[in-house]
Amino acid sequence: MQDRTGTLSRFVSAYVRLIRFLAGFCMAAIVAIMLAQVFYRYILGGSLIWAEELCRYLLIWQTFLVLGLAYSRGEFVTLDFLPTMLSPRHRWLLRAVTALPILAFLGLMSWFGWEFASRFDRQTIPAFDFIWTALSGEALGLSIRYVYVSVTVGLVLLAVHVIADLISTFRSDFLENQTAMPA
Repeated sequence: MQDRTGTLSRFVSAYVRLIRFLAGFCMAAIVAIMLAQVFYRYILGGSLIWAEELCRYLLIWQTFLVLGLAYSRGEFVTLDFLPTMLSPRHRWLLRAVTALPILAFLGLMSWFGWEFASRFDRQTIPAFDFIWTALSGEALGLSIRYVYVSVTVGLVLLAVHVIADLISTFRSDFLENQTAMPA
């Protein structure tokens, strides 16, 4: 049992490091692109026409990647006056009951997000086409679906975090606090 817990802990730790790295990479790329844009516009008198679009796509991906981490760290806005008045067991039950419509909503939005993204297979990302054409002479042809699928990926990751939160607090809040419930 200890080995499974250690393996799971290492997996979660690696996942968190990967998401933080990707979010940091997106932010560093946004800063670098915007600094280049400022340099080109105000020093060289030109403009990078693809900079804003590329930064927008990076910010979208960054936002949806870190949703789950923000949830796990308790950084979403919550009303906690009722849960603080409850025993740990009742608090977990309330969390489980409220997680059901949240998971249903995330599942529904993920499904429709995937459906929406799949409609744009033939539409390309103009910024990447412009950059690639300048470098190689021909358009890259990368589908904009890869931008739109960020919604599905982010919401599925958020659902995993909601489920993991329920599982991780089940033993401490529910099983170990059975005496807190009135008979």
